[in-house]
Amino acid sequence: MTLNAFVQTLVLLIVLLGLVKPLGWYMARVYQVKPCGLDRLLGPAERALYRLCGIRHAEEMDWKTYGIAMLLFNAAGVLFLYGLQRLQHVLPLNPAGLGAVSPELAFNTAASFVTNTNWQAYGGETTLSYLTQMLGPTAQNFLSAATGMAVLVALIRGLTGRSSSTIGNFWVDVTRGTLYILLPLALVLSLLLVSQGVVQTFHAYQPVALVQPIDYDKPVMDSSVRPVLDESGKSKTEAATATEQILAVGPAASQIAIKQLGTNGGGFFNVNSAHPFENPTPWSNGLELLAILLIPAALCYTFGVMAGDSRQGWAMLAAMTILLCCFIPLGLWAEQRGHPLLASAGVDQQVSDGQSGGNMEGKELRFGIAGSVLWSTATTAASNGSVNSMLDSYTPLGGFGPLLLMQFGEVVFGGVGSGLYGMIVLAVVSVFVAGLMVGRTPEYLGKKIEPYEMKMASMLILIMPLIVLGCTAVAVSTTAGTSSILNPGIHGFSEILYAFASQGNNNGSAFAGLNANTPFYNLAGGFAMLVSRFWLAIPTLALAGALAGKKPIPAGPGTLPTHTPLFVLLLICVVIMIGALTFLPALALGPLVEDLVMHGR
Repeated sequence: MTLNAFVQTLVLLIVLLGLVKPLGWYMARVYQVKPCGLDRLLGPAERALYRLCGIRHAEEMDWKTYGIAMLLFNAAGVLFLYGLQRLQHVLPLNPAGLGAVSPELAFNTAASFVTNTNWQAYGGETTLSYLTQMLGPTAQNFLSAATGMAVLVALIRGLTGRSSSTIGNFWVDVTRGTLYILLPLALVLSLLLVSQGVVQTFHAYQPVALVQPIDYDKPVMDSSVRPVLDESGKSKTEAATATEQILAVGPAASQIAIKQLGTNGGGFFNVNSAHPFENPTPWSNGLELLAILLIPAALCYTFGVMAGDSRQGWAMLAAMTILLCCFIPLGLWAEQRGHPLLASAGVDQQVSDGQSGGNMEGKELRFGIAGSVLWSTATTAASNGSVNSMLDSYTPLGGFGPLLLMQFGEVVFGGVGSGLYGMIVLAVVSVFVAGLMVGRTPEYLGKKIEPYEMKMASMLILIMPLIVLGCTAVAVSTTAGTSSILNPGIHGFSEILYAFASQGNNNGSAFAGLNANTPFYNLAGGFAMLVSRFWLAIPTLALAGALAGKKPIPAGPGTLPTHTPLFVLLLICVVIMIGALTFLPALALGPLVEDLVMHGR
């Protein structure tokens, strides 16, 4: 690790951990409906929303009613976003004159943004109008994040409730999470990003003349803006000459702020946060990187406050931070040692800071290896999916780290809300394992963990691998899945595995050497994203409901403390064992064997 990389990592962790307590305390006040400082300003808007929507905000819900409300709310979001894409060609704020999105791509995109995945099988500036970007992806960036946080606080109430059959009110939790947490943070970050040069405008795309015309092979597209394939399955091209470049602009800063804060990740532009209009400076890069981890980290302290024992939250945060800090050096080592095939071809792999060699292919010079690896590690740890470098150009072990972080279940910080409720479920599994070892009925935060709770926890653990590995198996064994692989062989398998690991964990990043804008990948990916989001949220709510109805048990001599370093270590071991044992065979067929082949072993 170079000095530059060490300093960047250290500064990120110091700033992040310094903000955890104040933001976590504030969010706990919001969800406990206590004065939080913005009540006078936003309280009237909150009450007006309740009246407008007919919400009886004082009424509590049991887990089934809470779950039904969540599903109906998100189903409406899928239908609205699908219709918006299909009709965008007749709607205003479309200065580029973009046409309607194809049915299967519209379905995939709607499922993606409603599930907080933000997987993109399209280029934002060439597919979606300004209106669609604002009312569709940007709006869902707020609402999907608020939904994840709502499920989390429902689980916390279940853990801390005292013989109650209710876990809160979904409509209140979503409203307060959006209004008091996401909107203020997004407003501040948007202004900071604009100050760094991130675009925010309704002007039409700007044509700029090239200094020298360029001859190139232009891909042939059909009416649905998909590549036309020849008899061999390759994309058809035609000779063309470029004399000018169209610079895409738009209301980007407002979407980028919430995409990072809400661990969404979808790019306003096709190359996401590698685009100079999305992420122009080292300061914007640092702000966006911090925003990716900020709310998931602070929610750990929120959990401790709402549980009445802040040590519980710090234990969760410690486990997440330790796991994150294990993967950053792995990525830096893999990329800074360079690529042996490039070295044998005489390619200069010197790092921009001049300190050591490294694989700079696919990375922005203004960020370098350190800024790129930090981002790729954070984005796959936090279920964000945005990228500032091309992950497909990483070395096999450089891509192995982000892939494994997703396969852990997106619990190393994870998505806002979803990451922590996944980690809490793994904490339940950890106390169950400890109880088996000592022959004692396990308990967590004073609630007994019995067969029903373990069944719900097992569902959360098993559903994601079934989706990821099942969809990957179908893709690699069918013509529909293999016909769009651009890199056949070992790396092609890694691309497919990464795609479904990303969608099956609601991450959204991609290796991108795979043409995912096909009917098969759009439909299979949409299915994977919907199942992985809601078939995990419902068991979480069922677990919350079961725990809420139990009386707390006073801690005794045989109670396992769940805030100690020993428990943190046990929790880390459970996370690693479940992820590694489930996906190691698939990883051995992909990045691990690819690294051996690359080094001639």
